[in-house]
Amino acid sequence: MLVEMKQIVKDFGPVRAVDHVNLTVHGGEILGLLGENGAGKSTLMNVLAGTFPPTSGDILLDGEKVVFHNAMQAMRRGIRFIHQELNLCNDLTVFENLYLAQEIRGPGPLLNKKEMARRSAEIFRRMNVDIDPWALVEDLPIAAKQLVEIARSLLFKCDLIIMDEPTTALSNREIENLFTIMRQLKEEGIGFIYISHKMPEIFTICDTYTVLRDGCFVDSGRIADIDEKRVTEMMIGRQLADSAFDNKPCYATEETVLGAENLTGETFRDISFALRKGEILAFTGLQSSGRDELADALFGVAPCKGTLTLHGAPLTGSVRRRMKRRFGMVPRNRKERGIHNDLSILDNASMGYYNALMTRPLISMKEELARYAREKQALSIKADTPANPITSLSGGNQQKVILARWLEAGADVLLFDNPTQGIDVGTKFEIYHLLIELARQGKSILIFSSEFPEIMKVADRCIILYMGQINRIMERSEMNEEDMMYYSTGANLERGTAQTDTAERMVP
Repeated sequence: MLVEMKQIVKDFGPVRAVDHVNLTVHGGEILGLLGENGAGKSTLMNVLAGTFPPTSGDILLDGEKVVFHNAMQAMRRGIRFIHQELNLCNDLTVFENLYLAQEIRGPGPLLNKKEMARRSAEIFRRMNVDIDPWALVEDLPIAAKQLVEIARSLLFKCDLIIMDEPTTALSNREIENLFTIMRQLKEEGIGFIYISHKMPEIFTICDTYTVLRDGCFVDSGRIADIDEKRVTEMMIGRQLADSAFDNKPCYATEETVLGAENLTGETFRDISFALRKGEILAFTGLQSSGRDELADALFGVAPCKGTLTLHGAPLTGSVRRRMKRRFGMVPRNRKERGIHNDLSILDNASMGYYNALMTRPLISMKEELARYAREKQALSIKADTPANPITSLSGGNQQKVILARWLEAGADVLLFDNPTQGIDVGTKFEIYHLLIELARQGKSILIFSSEFPEIMKVADRCIILYMGQINRIMERSEMNEEDMMYYSTGANLERGTAQTDTAERMVP
């Protein structure tokens, strides 16, 4: 047995985050650690990784009781933790980040930068990724930063690697590369604890599972003995009915709210569509489909050519101008693009109103609190006090605060880019119901997502992108995962039937 945690308790003041939890991991095993946001997963792993000590309980490595007073002690004993929130120094190079606090020196007292860069390049070749060790981290896209975090754990000898949502920003190819590396290390006897809300990943890469709920142990066993439905029930303590979305009503009217004609940007071209009032219109596609860039362009973050109209009038200019026109965006990569870590829950919720609707020079705290209280109740935001920092909330509740920001600003067109990224399964269903309710209220909604099951639950129509162009537009009645993947991969293009394909589909 590689690691054994016995009766671990962790209290933060009067709050018990972990309550007498047992967990075991063997060498050459990938354990999926499952639970909703707030279930105690990250807290338990921070105890194991030496970030803070347990209130009570024991940790055994290879049968030997250990006590870690800091993360460095845990790393020296072969435990590496890849955190969900990136821990990189943006003003250092890639190799400097990889070797931070473990630099190679010599000859003499100086750092051997060439050797560190060489070994870093070897790791990236092993991972089958193209990252320059001499590049500044601040110049890397989010996906590359995620891979740098992973590389840092692979660079040094270790016995256990803890991964907390490691694939959030990775493409399908990068995820497959990561899984290949994990399987190779598993064959070498290295153990893994893998935390993810993406059930397909859990069932693809994990051998065993442990489920936590409300800080308590629920169950453990072999992945082969359970299915996604059973895991979901254990995580949330109740059943969730997918069938609730089978007969989702369509609230779309004939009125066009947002119109796009021949939009062309750096990675997409000739995109035309019409979003109707009360409609939920989804965009999907694989990596390099232009999906992310199109979302940014619609909100004015990235430039594009073509014609974009809102309520029949041209929509041009800055993000702020779009906000004033009642257009809001819940962005992907929430922690980097959606929330302001140093501000309170209240300030994060109110900043949309400040920029879009406020005309007075002074803020009325009474009105601000009233707006927040209204949205908190409407969106079921779980927060103790609005003065707390936004980082005190779970990912799902942070996402609700971002949505509250746009509802306070009176947005009637809402763009959601990966709306349930890093959110547990129970909160995902809450978000889905919120989207449908907003459509019922007459809001017009754009969803950009790579998760086909998610799109099938909420969307009235789906536009499938391939290599920067519209390859297929599917009505709700036509949507199924097989066909959506078929058009996302461009398999139909062998017959030259992009975008208006109505012929019988050939199996590629």
